[in-house]
Amino acid sequence: VQLQASGGGLVQAGGSLRLSCAASGGTFNNVVMGWFRQAPGKEREFVAAISRSGGSAYYADSAKGRFTISRDNAKNTVYLQMNSLKPEDTAVYYCAANTLNTLLSKAVVAYNYWGQGTLVTVSS
Repeated sequence: VQLQASGGGLVQAGGSLRLSCAASGGTFNNVVMGWFRQAPGKEREFVAAISRSGGSAYYADSAKGRFTISRDNAKNTVYLQMNSLKPEDTAVYYCAANTLNTLLSKAVVAYNYWGQGTLVTVSS
């Protein structure tokens, strides 16, 4: 599975961005998808995950109420809509795929394919 993330950029605090992650090389609707982020000097952390059908989602506390994960299986794409952005959301955002099971996990090790990352910078 190959993953290509896009949509990052510079935005002011309170603004919005939508990240996209296009998948290829696998059966997308059989794959749990997740978004993670990594700020400078920090460990990679979970943001959100979505089930294969898109019917279930799981969010980190920091993302609840502000971010929405969704997917379009016809387009082999997963999205992360980010609203009310804060400077502390600044990070490289990675999409990831779990082809091993159906768990909506927040653990980095649960995902076996990763995209290259897209940088989100939120200015104050």
